[in-house]
Amino acid sequence: MYLITGLIGILFGAYNAKRRNGKTIDILHYAAAYGIAFAIAGFIITLIIEKNFL
Repeated sequence: MYLITGLIGILFGAYNAKRRNGKTIDILHYAAAYGIAFAIAGFIITLIIEKNFL
C-alpha cells in the first residue's frame, strides 16, 4: 500500500510543480518530496490497519 501511495505522491508532486511552471529540477524535487511524504503516510496507515484489524 505504501508503494502505491508513494507513486501517487510522485505523480501529484510532478503535476504540482509543472502547474507552477517549474523547471525540470523543480519538478524532480517536488516529485521526490511528495513521493517520500506520501510513502511515509501510506506506511503509517498500513501499520495502523494491520495492528487494529488483522
